[in-house]
Amino acid sequence: MKHHDSHTLDLFAPQDAALPLAAQLHAWQQAGLLRQLDVAWMQFVRQHDAHAPDCVLLASALLAHMEGRGHSCLPLPELVQAPHALLAWDSSTHDALTAQWRQLPARLDGWLHALQRSPLVRVAGRDADLGQPMVLTGTAEASPEANAHAAPRLYLRRYWHYEQAVARHILQRCAVAQTPDAEGIRTWLERLFPTSPTSPALPASAGDTGHTSEPCDWQKLACALALRGRLTLITGGPGTGKTYTAARLLALLFATAAQPEQLRVALAAPTGKAAARLKQAIDQALLGLQGSVGQALDIAALVERTGAARTLHSLLGLQPGQAGQPKPLEVDVLIVDEASMVHLAMMATLLQALPAQARLIVLGDKDQLASVEAGAVLGDLCRDAEGGHYRPDTVAFAQAAAGQTIPAALHDGAGSRLAQCTVMLRHSRRFGGPIGQLAQAVNRGDAAAAQQVLQSCTDGSLAYHGGCRIEAVWRIALAAHQPSYRDYLHALQQGPGDDHTAWVKKVLQTFERFRLLCAVREGEWGVAGLNTAIERELVARKVLKKDGPWYAGRPVMVTRNDAALGVFNGDIGIALPSPEGALRVYFLDGEQLRSVGVARLAQVETAFAMTVHKSQGSEFAHAALVLPARSGVLLGRELVYTGITRAKAQCTVVTQHPAVLAQALARPTQRHSGLLEFLEKESL
Repeated sequence: MKHHDSHTLDLFAPQDAALPLAAQLHAWQQAGLLRQLDVAWMQFVRQHDAHAPDCVLLASALLAHMEGRGHSCLPLPELVQAPHALLAWDSSTHDALTAQWRQLPARLDGWLHALQRSPLVRVAGRDADLGQPMVLTGTAEASPEANAHAAPRLYLRRYWHYEQAVARHILQRCAVAQTPDAEGIRTWLERLFPTSPTSPALPASAGDTGHTSEPCDWQKLACALALRGRLTLITGGPGTGKTYTAARLLALLFATAAQPEQLRVALAAPTGKAAARLKQAIDQALLGLQGSVGQALDIAALVERTGAARTLHSLLGLQPGQAGQPKPLEVDVLIVDEASMVHLAMMATLLQALPAQARLIVLGDKDQLASVEAGAVLGDLCRDAEGGHYRPDTVAFAQAAAGQTIPAALHDGAGSRLAQCTVMLRHSRRFGGPIGQLAQAVNRGDAAAAQQVLQSCTDGSLAYHGGCRIEAVWRIALAAHQPSYRDYLHALQQGPGDDHTAWVKKVLQTFERFRLLCAVREGEWGVAGLNTAIERELVARKVLKKDGPWYAGRPVMVTRNDAALGVFNGDIGIALPSPEGALRVYFLDGEQLRSVGVARLAQVETAFAMTVHKSQGSEFAHAALVLPARSGVLLGRELVYTGITRAKAQCTVVTQHPAVLAQALARPTQRHSGLLEFLEKESL
């Protein structure tokens, strides 16, 4: 093969003829479109299948590429018919893609025939499992428009097994139908829920848009339905009370258990920070129940029995980045929070470790960003949650056990077993004003409505800076008239005085009032650029004194779990002098202060700015969402929604280009998956 010099060849110029496939893939790799791993996987396939045609080699490279972007499979109809839309690469690649596709089979069945002949591809339902590294599912007759669930997909072997395992475990849990004492449940629910929610809905849903005048307490309903089986999915936006509901569900389980003193409960979340917040929220909600349950339930014992929340890796006895064979869990009730961040491999591992008789309660916002790793399990499982799809028996039980009338628009005699285990919380207690309205508009992909809300807000809760220079971000970060880093800098400069502990807490608490949230890591508008720029600006203003990588006032984020030090990925701390004068990084968990010497913290990064992904599970009085002009497939509707809903009281949106926000809202994130296909197939 002739060597092509990437420095002299115009790789993306219009071409009448395509480059040889290997050369084109290397060119895309050098342009940053493909990873080295993607090309290496193609080379592995070529090495072990000497007769593999170009379409098989290209499909294998793009399969690895899609896995790196969070997809569990490669949808072949979209690949063949609309590669530009599927890959969503820069427009400069259009000609090269078009030229390459002219050399490949024009019809889907041509690609499928080639893949079916490869010894490295197992055709599901036809071939024995001989360890083939790729798996092909579906039929050529299906199309995305006609029958998306039968459309052919190409998998890496392990992800095909993960999806099958998750579907199998989910359906087994959904199939466990119990007939609890509805009257007894209702008596307890009346004590646990003395009042009903009245706040407006977020996001807008079929149950809250005029289909019925009968209010439904979705939290109470979720608790009632959870007692009918071994799986409960509770989804909802910020402020809808997911952990509040889970706490009352725990109390209900203890109250109705035959031997409550033997009930084993575990709390878990994907990150250490999310786990700590879960424990704090559950304990707070439980202690708030004491007045309504009196002596009928030992709340203090219940709080003690729940124990500390743990990361999923810690719970399963896995090392960071590891999935696979977990230790069996010895629990009766497991609550998993922030489930949108749980990727496919982790969910498969968790379900494998969970005893069949244990109850699994999954909490999360289906509209938030999914994990950076492959799969969007919560999004798949809760895809139809807004529509309810409750069967007559579920509707009747809701009335008998919870006194709740499910709106007629959410009834469905043919509803799936999964739908009977799923409840969407539809009332937000946090977002009733402009931030909530903006979040709803973003969820709908309504750019015009989003702009209207941003521009018409008069209570100061929203601000919009469109088409700005990067200096605007610094000014927002240091503004005097709103929560900003100025607050923490002021606390820092006050010094410890006579109470070092109180000073450290104040510095940490004021820093947590504001955060810059970025769509990307690199570049001037990314985490790396903004952290460097703000640090430099503060040093220039002589607010911070920096004479090395560590300095008093440096905020840092832990990037790797270290159980020995008691720090976890996502933890935020600030470097401050100890009473003895040594520089230590202090962390605050609720009211508990802990610290680690700076020399022992190797896996950290400066944290004036963080990615929206890393902010999941956090809340800030003021969040500033920073959107660059270009961020490729990363910048989509879910990222904007997640960033906006990190703000409790004030949100600022800053864009490098005025059109960026509308472009992002027009781009809903789609994770290609076959999980729902497996669920439907197994349930037949």
